[in-house]
Amino acid sequence: MHLIWLRTDLRLHDNTALAAASQRGPVAAVYLITAEQWQAHDDAPCKVDFWLRNLRELSNALGELNIPLLIRHAATWDQAPGVLSELCRELSVTSVHVNEEYGIHESRRDAAVATALDADGVTFHSYLDQLFFQPGSVLTKTGTYFQVFSQFRKVCYTRLHSALPRLVPTAKAQAPLAIKRDPIPQAVDGFEPPSDSLRALWPAGEDEARRRLDAFAEQQISYYKDERDFPAKPGTSQLSAYLAAGVVSPRQCLHAALQTNRGEFESGDIGAITWINELLWREFYKHILVGYPRVSRHRAFRPETEAVAWRDAPKDLAAWQEARTGLPIIDAAMRQLLETGWMHNRLRMVVAMFLTKNLLIDWREGERFFMRHLIDGDLAANNGGWQWSSSTGTDSAPYFRIFSPLSQSEKFDGDGVFIKRWLPELAALNKKEVHNPEAVGGLFGVADYPRAIVDLKKSRERALAAFRSLPSRAAIGGEHE
Repeated sequence: MHLIWLRTDLRLHDNTALAAASQRGPVAAVYLITAEQWQAHDDAPCKVDFWLRNLRELSNALGELNIPLLIRHAATWDQAPGVLSELCRELSVTSVHVNEEYGIHESRRDAAVATALDADGVTFHSYLDQLFFQPGSVLTKTGTYFQVFSQFRKVCYTRLHSALPRLVPTAKAQAPLAIKRDPIPQAVDGFEPPSDSLRALWPAGEDEARRRLDAFAEQQISYYKDERDFPAKPGTSQLSAYLAAGVVSPRQCLHAALQTNRGEFESGDIGAITWINELLWREFYKHILVGYPRVSRHRAFRPETEAVAWRDAPKDLAAWQEARTGLPIIDAAMRQLLETGWMHNRLRMVVAMFLTKNLLIDWREGERFFMRHLIDGDLAANNGGWQWSSSTGTDSAPYFRIFSPLSQSEKFDGDGVFIKRWLPELAALNKKEVHNPEAVGGLFGVADYPRAIVDLKKSRERALAAFRSLPSRAAIGGEHE
């Protein structure tokens, strides 16, 4: 008997570990519910609910192949070796198969499990699955991990041209086993189930992920470069939650994009090229996680920025978290996050820069808050994005580039459609007033909308002064704007 231990790979198709395990003989699947670990990692209740809903879909799909999905509980990952060893003894398992996960805690967990299983004579096999390239295989000429995305991307393009990652064959039906599949819990203690309206935005299952991918590739991808920055337009793929949970694979996404672009990476459809670029940003940040483990430990990628004199400003932080900063684009974006579990990518940068520059609040506060609310929360991407915006990260925005929320709002939500959707109390304002009601006296007719909590010009100067005073700072250009 062989066992696949499912984690962030909740799919039947193009699943490397599942395919490998099923080729060896009879296979069962297991998923560990690790509630205390999820809390320690700030996983959002809506994300945990999304995992459970996808597990139900996956259990049914595996059931049709006579592969039972078992559920086991381990409060933290420290308990995983014991729980899995016991299951292997119970089922007479000879090999356990996993798809690699990245991050310092994930690596330690897998090493501990492998050691425990080895003591029982059970082999542990891990596979490259959620990335195109093994971390450590895309390096600079001096053998170090890349710190600049454009250089990393160039090497990836060369590698993709010579060897495109292939889709993995789907596991076939096996003879029925005398093992009953376990029911999937409806909820997990400590994680309040989200609203029905939020759930409805993110239907579970591979069929839904595939439907979104196909619709995006066929109808939207060509407009991606032009429309992805406008939050009122349906310009993005809406696949990030499915990618984070592994309901769709990056390989499936890459193949879909290439199919619409006649196999080209660097020429042809500019929308497809731009989207492939985003898949490589995702890849880049996971390689950073492995190459520079300090980012898994809540440390700044650029060590000199640990000396930034961040403000301890609980009232300002709460105003940002609760969407009452008095700056409509910031508050609308935060409401989108709180109500849908997702935020438009352009706005993630805008609100992150507002928190870390205009409010001069530590990026780690924002990173944690996002993880606690995002349905697509992913350590590598979230950390990478926050450190980019706060000028503490790899390939970061130079510290003197500080987005103005007002100009971002006017540029990317010119008519205020997005703002008015999430801040209906501003619906009566015209498209000039809606970006900055205070400046045009619009507040007199607006019930309960607060005044801006910060002067943008003065706060910008304060941030520049804080960064200029660092011990040493090599300002580098950032391109992921």
